[in-house]
Amino acid sequence: MAERLSQLTQIVKVPSPSPSQSQSSSLKRPMASSLGTAASSRIFAASSSKARLCLRSSYSSSPSLISFSSSKSLALCPPFSRHQRTSAVNGTSSGRFSTVASPKCAASDPDQLKSAREDIKELLKSKFCHPILVRLGWHDAGTYNKNIEEWPQRGGTNGSLRFEVELKHAANAGLVNALKLIQPIKDKYSGVTYADLFQLASATAIEEAGGPKIPMKYGRVDVSGPNECPEEGRLPDAGPPSPADHLREVFYRMGLNDKEIVALSGAHTLGRSRPERSGWGRPETKYTKDGPGAPGGHSWTVQWLKFDNSYFKDIKTKKDEDLLVLPTDAALFEDPSFKVYAEKYAEDQETFFKDYAEAHAKLSNLGAKFDPPEGVVLDAGPTQAAPEKFVASKYSTGKRELSEAMKQKIRAEYEGLGGSPDKPLPTNYFLNIMIIIGVLAFLTSLMGNY
Repeated sequence: MAERLSQLTQIVKVPSPSPSQSQSSSLKRPMASSLGTAASSRIFAASSSKARLCLRSSYSSSPSLISFSSSKSLALCPPFSRHQRTSAVNGTSSGRFSTVASPKCAASDPDQLKSAREDIKELLKSKFCHPILVRLGWHDAGTYNKNIEEWPQRGGTNGSLRFEVELKHAANAGLVNALKLIQPIKDKYSGVTYADLFQLASATAIEEAGGPKIPMKYGRVDVSGPNECPEEGRLPDAGPPSPADHLREVFYRMGLNDKEIVALSGAHTLGRSRPERSGWGRPETKYTKDGPGAPGGHSWTVQWLKFDNSYFKDIKTKKDEDLLVLPTDAALFEDPSFKVYAEKYAEDQETFFKDYAEAHAKLSNLGAKFDPPEGVVLDAGPTQAAPEKFVASKYSTGKRELSEAMKQKIRAEYEGLGGSPDKPLPTNYFLNIMIIIGVLAFLTSLMGNY
């Protein structure tokens, strides 16, 4: 027995790491915005650098902006549920992190996503941060390049915006504040990726501000380090020399069209431009000087925390000097193609909501690598009943079954009025058809008697 135990011990014996492995490296770079050591450690840690342990040792380090400690461990792998996973990093009081490994079957846990959404709703109620959370999701997605096939080089929704190198891009000024707001939610729900959390926060902010329900799916995989961040210059500018051409250059690169460009621009109905970040607008107006939230900034609309079509109405009329109109905003009513959609959205909020929801969902998926590949839908809608099939005899008022010839006549009249087997018409159409056929039959019989 002792001999067998000795053999088993030799089988699972774990080698010690080499000296080079046991030393953790540290990258020391100053942040553009001041963050506490603990807060910045949580935000910029590479959350997806994981190892899987199953009767073997594992070493892992992360190319993050903070130091990581290496570790070795031996564990038997117990059975896990389909979506069970744990955080890649656990903070310590010293500001260092140790890797924790677990089997992973999906990028994000659906139950944790639902709980995180509820926490985001509470955050929105207390901080009035709808606009910056929308911007956070958009800027993680807006780096996508449809001409690059490889992931993550193609950019898009992959959680890369959590790293300092990308946060320091000029177009992302101020977004470190959005990360600070949602980092506690990420810490609480370790089974949710940054890529999913950014898009969940963005869509939830739109919906909670009164906007349309966004048909979202989740399961986005995170990039592992700052070396996988896209280069600067992929996001749109507010005041380029040729605004319409610039919008098309940026959004066409992402695979979006003119309708989607205009619809997405309508999200400027939320939020304010702050000159200290973007260089545009005034420090405050009569609509922003008292908040809610942090006071100041220059809003596009009067009610800048309400999602509706007032953005298009206000640009069209240009009556209020206290409302912001950027060159790229004005282009929507100056460019002939853009103007078609901008005019429509100014008049028809329902159409704007429909087109916006579709465009937002498309944007949120750009460049993503999903696990599982088909993604995870949190809110499956009720199954719609199949359209009623056309059965001619159902519309007969007599006791006897209609002849096949009569059924064919009714069907021909029915389809002539725009009906089909999958598109029933109101019952009064059939009454009219029956009356017409009856009159024709009566006239035919009279003529036959002469």
